[in-house]
Amino acid sequence: MDYLEFKDHKVSPDQFFSYLDSIKNSNTPIVIENGSYNCRVGWATVEKPLMVFKNCLAKPRKERGKKDGEMQVGNDIVNIEAVRFQLKTQFDRNIVTHCEIQEHIFNYMFSHLGINTETVNHPIIITEAFMNPNYSRSCMSELLFECYGVPSICYAVDSVLSYRNESKNGNTGLIISCGYYSTHVIPIIDGAIDAKHSRRLDIGGYHITSYLHRLLQLKYPVHFAAITLSRTEELLHEHCHVAVDYLEELRKWSDGDYYDQNIKCFQLPYTSQSSLTPEQQKERRRELARRLIEINARKREEKLAEDEEQLNQLLAIQDLQDEGEETEFQKAVSDFGLNSCEDLPKMIGQIQARIEKTRQKIVAANTSEDPITEEPKQKIMKFQTPKGEEDFKSWVEGVRRKREEILEKRAIRRQRRSDMAKRKTAASFERMRLISQLARNEKRDDDFGLRDEDWDVYKAINKEGGDTDSEGETEKLLELEQVLKAHDPSFWSEGIEAPGETHRLHVGVERFRAPELLFQPSMFGCHQAGLAEVIEYVLNGYDEDMANKLSKEVFITGGLANLSGLKDRIIAELTQIRPFRSKIAVQVANSPSLSAWYKARDMARNLSWLKSSSITKEDFLEKGYEYLKEHCVSNPYTSSPAPITQIEGAVHNAPSIVSEEIEIDVI
Repeated sequence: MDYLEFKDHKVSPDQFFSYLDSIKNSNTPIVIENGSYNCRVGWATVEKPLMVFKNCLAKPRKERGKKDGEMQVGNDIVNIEAVRFQLKTQFDRNIVTHCEIQEHIFNYMFSHLGINTETVNHPIIITEAFMNPNYSRSCMSELLFECYGVPSICYAVDSVLSYRNESKNGNTGLIISCGYYSTHVIPIIDGAIDAKHSRRLDIGGYHITSYLHRLLQLKYPVHFAAITLSRTEELLHEHCHVAVDYLEELRKWSDGDYYDQNIKCFQLPYTSQSSLTPEQQKERRRELARRLIEINARKREEKLAEDEEQLNQLLAIQDLQDEGEETEFQKAVSDFGLNSCEDLPKMIGQIQARIEKTRQKIVAANTSEDPITEEPKQKIMKFQTPKGEEDFKSWVEGVRRKREEILEKRAIRRQRRSDMAKRKTAASFERMRLISQLARNEKRDDDFGLRDEDWDVYKAINKEGGDTDSEGETEKLLELEQVLKAHDPSFWSEGIEAPGETHRLHVGVERFRAPELLFQPSMFGCHQAGLAEVIEYVLNGYDEDMANKLSKEVFITGGLANLSGLKDRIIAELTQIRPFRSKIAVQVANSPSLSAWYKARDMARNLSWLKSSSITKEDFLEKGYEYLKEHCVSNPYTSSPAPITQIEGAVHNAPSIVSEEIEIDVI
């Protein structure tokens, strides 16, 4: 069997680009695909995004005696698992709600693009969530206009951009957008979004990754820490697939031969202690001892500095008393937390003694020699290897027999203990009979054991005694196994597991069980219909002619579109949904993750279209923070209802007759 290894991809920090005069003077648009998983940024004049990074940030915890750690954004987070629980994102599901985090992300973008002016004097085309709430858009517009001073903003929907970029028709079709937090089914009718018939499924790549992560940790609880979310994401994107027929796929895996042929084994990192030479083991112990000494020395120095600072403060307070500043002295004693003036000399003496003791420890540690001086004791083997080949084979067989005898004795004892622990086994009845005979004082009918209380008595006196495995027997078994490891190559496969076998993950049904969440959200506890039912519901909202047009152009985009088998599964589901002999065509985006950015870049190069589709600072102030100019790749705009205070003001300013009618109606 071939063993696969996790790649554990390491990201490299994004480089800082130069702010060229040709870009600065021409007001080149900035294209931002603000995805909930990855963010893609670049100028409209480049062929591909200059930066692709995870849309999150991490603030390291404050260490003792140091200032706050610097904020890390995107690819600056080299080891994301080390700060997994400190990650923050501006998204609540797929909606931007935390503007302070979004501001840090924008600072990261503009600084790496090389923009060194006080304001960002470039038009911006940025993606937003499908049917983004007006409040979220108003916060984003306010941040870009007020904080960065951008001249104009154009909002677009990423899935519609991808559809416009790669669809053959681009006029009427059904978009299936598989995002990180949600999946959308969006009909496009005559070039416009039909928001009324669009639907959202609250299952995305995040939920599939979390479900796969949970399955693997439950299957291998001993490797709970080694099965990280990063490795789970790698497993999902590179080895998982969508089953065309889920139940049929499960039946295939019930066959042992099919399981052996299709199982994938992943090797987790591990360290084999037995492969190290005595010199390497000694050097490792020396290194660990050095690290421990350095840690202790650093702690002593920090403690000494704190005690000296505290001593200086106490001596300063004592000087106030010597100088006769009684009022300030009493206040300083109270602020320092002392109960009375008599406690001051006592505390000064304690701290001085503690400082002296710490200094002595530091001096002793600096003058001490290397703590690792003893050579590791080599275990003397009691077996001598015969020289002849026939004698050697018989000797190995004898060692194997001795080991098997010990294992057989252990198995018999464990089986006996297991039988005694069960109430209705023959061994249990025999033990109860013997106990009842011992408990009987005279010859008469014995009914001991017929009641539940008697069973409690039996459990109380059930002692294993000498039935446990002895230490000598365990040492003997380890010694025999060590001999077989050294002289019998077949022992690895027959006797015990080979090195690293306990650090391997055998992944089978999990590879298609996790992506099945898209079609069966109930597996994850989500009380929603699956993707097939959502598509059927959307198509049933149209007449037969329009439903046929939509089913003839189904377009799949988003990060999960890269999963193999998703297209075939959608075709199979549509075949069951649509009437007999209906025409079905499903297309997957060639580049699901970058297709939206490419289309936004092409549109931004058309400056006349960008100007007519963008909102300016004047529109922002005049028409409201949430204002949006509709265009072919934007959300439909619906203004928010007027606040209640404005309605009440209009009622109060109305004629008296109307006011009276309203008051009567309310009463």
